[in-house]
Amino acid sequence: MGRVADEITRKLNAAFAPERLEVVDQSDRHKGHAGAHAEGESHFDVLLVSEAFTGLNRMQRQRRVNEALAEELKGPVHALSIRALAPGEGKRLA
Repeated sequence: MGRVADEITRKLNAAFAPERLEVVDQSDRHKGHAGAHAEGESHFDVLLVSEAFTGLNRMQRQRRVNEALAEELKGPVHALSIRALAPGEGKRLA
């Protein structure tokens, strides 16, 4: 993983103590698109399963993740796809 992906991982682990966390850099799929950086690390897909999301709706979960990654979203991260689930909801994921 690169520096930005490492920082995303560190911050999400600290904020949510997830039972499952996947951070995938998808920047190579966006070469030539607006916001894509030549060095990559601009587009990410995040899967996060945490007890912290129990009882929250999808929008509340997304906001919490965005708050945890506010600095990255101001700078190097152009696009962030978030799947934020509570335990038990993640069982439908492979």
